[in-house]
Amino acid sequence: MSFLQAFIIAIVEGITEFLPISSTGHMIITEKILGIADDDFVKAFIVNIQFGAILSVVVLYWKRFVQSVNFYFKLFVAFIPAAIIGFLLGDYIDALLENVTVVAISLVVGGIILIFVDKWFVKIDENQEISPRKALVIGFFQVIAMIPGVSRSAATIIGGMAQKLNRKNAAEFSFFLAVPTMAAAAAYKLLKNYHSITNDKIGILLFGNIIAFIVAAFAIKTFIRFLSKNGFRLFGYYRIIVGSIILILLALGIDLSVV
Repeated sequence: MSFLQAFIIAIVEGITEFLPISSTGHMIITEKILGIADDDFVKAFIVNIQFGAILSVVVLYWKRFVQSVNFYFKLFVAFIPAAIIGFLLGDYIDALLENVTVVAISLVVGGIILIFVDKWFVKIDENQEISPRKALVIGFFQVIAMIPGVSRSAATIIGGMAQKLNRKNAAEFSFFLAVPTMAAAAAYKLLKNYHSITNDKIGILLFGNIIAFIVAAFAIKTFIRFLSKNGFRLFGYYRIIVGSIILILLALGIDLSVV
């Protein structure tokens, strides 16, 4: 992987990490388009680069991260389901990451859901406080996002709306939950594939994280404003279009799964 390829993937990650369109799915697709060999370092890079993006959440919302111990308890409760399922099914999930067909189907199905989700959860609770029970439910929604192409942010935001949170508060809790979730995933992948990160690769990894951090910081604020005003419908159409294009290319015999 070159610095230019890392730069492109980092921009894709920064833009898509907090949008309900699947950052992992887009990075996998970008990786294939750029013709990057799917080796251990690339697999580690795809996961670890998300650390740069989630760090932008800590910087932008730093006051929320120093407000109380209760805040961290709720994040921990929401994190538990993904931690357990991720540990038990880690190898299976890694295998799915290499399957572009799974990504494409998930994009289409998720897109259809996003078109209608605003109509499903129209009742909003006046009390927007997130209880441990609500946090746990959102955590189980996050597990669904282990399927490549589903989108962690989409799953957790919908989980929050299912608990009668408004779109803004559901999205912000989704951002906060990304911090322990993606930090743990990045650390686990780094530990598992540390041998692939040689001295000449460390610079590429750090560079990618810096770019992802900068881009994500701008994307978060833009997304919150757009989501609060317009909802999910546009993201749903986008997912369907991208997923359908990929499925058509695969049906035409164009091999996108292995480059």
